[in-house]
Amino acid sequence: MHPVDVCTPNTWSFLRDPMITPTGFREYDARWKYPEEINLPGITALGLGLGTQMHARGVAPVIAVANDYRDYSLSIKNALMLGLMQAGIHVQDIGPAVSPMAYFAQFHLDVPAVAMVTASHNPNGWTGVKMGFERPLTHGPEDMAELRDIVLQGRGQPRSGGAYSFVDGVRDAYINDLVGDFKMRRKLRVVCATGNGTAAAFAPEVFERIGVEVIPSHTELDYSFPHYNPNPEALEMLHDMSASVKDSGADFALGFDGDGDRCGVVDDEGEEIFADKVGVILARDLSKLHPDSIFVADVKSTGLFASDPVLKANGASADYWKTGHSHMKRRVKELGALAGFEKSGHYFLAGPIGRGYDCGLRVAVEICKLMDRNPDMKMSDLRRALPQTWATPTMSPHCPDLEKYSVLQRLVDKIKAMADAHEPLAGRAIKDVVTVNGARVILDNGSWGLVRASSNTPNLVVVCESAHSETEMRAIFGALDSIIRTEPAVGAYDQTF
Repeated sequence: MHPVDVCTPNTWSFLRDPMITPTGFREYDARWKYPEEINLPGITALGLGLGTQMHARGVAPVIAVANDYRDYSLSIKNALMLGLMQAGIHVQDIGPAVSPMAYFAQFHLDVPAVAMVTASHNPNGWTGVKMGFERPLTHGPEDMAELRDIVLQGRGQPRSGGAYSFVDGVRDAYINDLVGDFKMRRKLRVVCATGNGTAAAFAPEVFERIGVEVIPSHTELDYSFPHYNPNPEALEMLHDMSASVKDSGADFALGFDGDGDRCGVVDDEGEEIFADKVGVILARDLSKLHPDSIFVADVKSTGLFASDPVLKANGASADYWKTGHSHMKRRVKELGALAGFEKSGHYFLAGPIGRGYDCGLRVAVEICKLMDRNPDMKMSDLRRALPQTWATPTMSPHCPDLEKYSVLQRLVDKIKAMADAHEPLAGRAIKDVVTVNGARVILDNGSWGLVRASSNTPNLVVVCESAHSETEMRAIFGALDSIIRTEPAVGAYDQTF
């Protein structure tokens, strides 16, 4: 395996020898800048390693493979499939897809494994793979570490028996599964925002099939992303969705990220609802239909999952867990939870609603069903019905991949030391410091602030929420940021509030 500074573009070795930056093997999927951090022979080595891992785990040697709609994703997928076939794996290529269509293919085709070539919501220039062997789960940290070692140590083992087949019809089956026999009784006009990403090939048709009037917003497939990077957690996309609602008088807007596994919501007044609050709205409705349910929320999410009186009255209980789609899927399955919710817009709807994997389009259909069950309510009414809290967006100050985990550990130690010394934060006593994923500092009035390391990009992640006022929210952020600024490796924020 050649290091990056030796195997550079426009060299003989770059076209022949694998080059992979080790930091691309992240907690729950793989992501690299392409071609700066990985080349096509490196992708083939990744496929060989993944196939070798399947054999080592005793997984049947069959895998569904797909790619998102970027101009280089097909080349990446072809290189990955070459390595998988070299490892003796039968590849079932389902073509271009959103990530949840690839997960669906595991069930539809009855295959054990999946590999989805996507950079998710990362901007162009990134590539990666989401993979898993046990449906609906995807690789977690231990799986990724094992795969990294197989690949980087050159332990991929070629075998005979590899095969390729293209499987048509999975897209139609996926859409049919989303739609079922449901038809809206209520007239809804919905802005469908896809940011020109892969979901553009799915979302408008799904809405039309269930009887929703679609107001398109950047629903033409265009892998150059001419307007903005499709990411419904980013304020740029949310602001654009809000403007579309106000211009059209739509009932609300639903937006999807680059690979369609996340969904963002803007209400009829153009108010951008963070996904964790949408999760509480969904949980309130679902807990009426399924009393005493368990809901999993990631550590970036609102405290309302635990404190909301409606959820309590419906017997619902909350479990706060590690951020990341693999962590959340696994936790939902372990607990037998009805659903899991991430502030980033990943929703994990388990049986009898979904299959436990994150699907932005499934959530969109369920939101429409929720509105159908509440014909006298607007989305803004559902938002206002929640107890008011004040929360920051998810902010990501830069921190190099090779330093972010050691930086985070020092920050966690400093925060725990403050709590042990009974020092206040933002003028309030620290009630608890939850360290399941970074440090979530919970104050004595239920307000909180979080700092953790991003699993996908060279950043830390910072979120704050006050149950009392915007002033307190800003004070919590200021206090937390002053601790973060003690680390010189931490740079500027990607967005503020």
